[in-house]
Amino acid sequence: MDTAGLLEPFKDNNKRITVLTGAGISAESGIPTFRGPEGYWTVGSREYRPEQMATHSMFTQNPWEVWAWYLYRHTVCKNAEPNSGHHAIVRMEELFQDRFCLVTQNVDGLHLRAGNSPERTYQIHGNLNYMRCSGECTPKLFDFPKGIPDKQKDQPVTEEEKELLTCSRCGSLTRPHVLWFDECYNETWYKAESAMAWATSTDLLLVVGTAGATNLPMQIGTMVARNPEAVIVDINPSDNPFRQFAARHDRGIVLDGPGGQFLPELLSLWET
Repeated sequence: MDTAGLLEPFKDNNKRITVLTGAGISAESGIPTFRGPEGYWTVGSREYRPEQMATHSMFTQNPWEVWAWYLYRHTVCKNAEPNSGHHAIVRMEELFQDRFCLVTQNVDGLHLRAGNSPERTYQIHGNLNYMRCSGECTPKLFDFPKGIPDKQKDQPVTEEEKELLTCSRCGSLTRPHVLWFDECYNETWYKAESAMAWATSTDLLLVVGTAGATNLPMQIGTMVARNPEAVIVDINPSDNPFRQFAARHDRGIVLDGPGGQFLPELLSLWET
């Protein structure tokens, strides 16, 4: 069956749709994946990779270096704009409403800025527009401080900014609201259980721009791939585990290219 034949029925049936996005869709908005050369961060005479910087261990040892790296990342994300892929996903939510769920690994907040609802968007790796108490005096999220200007790479945190990055409730440092490499998913901050619960009964999994390098998305992909009645679509300019799921599935579709190209095309199948 062709792409249209597999996807058009979702317009009028009552089946569930999950969109799973990764760094690829953000890269189309000019946000680096931070796994390339731009991800390096110099502390003293040493250079660190994102996998080393984005850890609770590094935050414990060098909290202001970690914050400096995240303030730079926040600047990059804040100055980016949602692209045609983001806008197509917003329109999908408008069409499918309670049958729709967006699971994103991206921490840039672009999906919400584009118009997806917080209620149907599971930000399983967090959102850089928020921070929380590192001492966990409260599970509440705090908005990113308005008094912190755009930051350049390797620009240190000032004393004034350190004050703004302190928990107003208990005086502990705040931390970026992101899932670090040495931490585990949970429901309170990352809606991990909700994302998995939705995936157990999803009928269409639309994967966009992810390399499949993290655990929860792979669990979702594996679960849907075991359902012979489900449809799996992988949109990516490069090979990845989800492409293999789709290629092996009787109702799988592989679209070799960026989300900004293919998502509007898929959307058109449901808008006619």
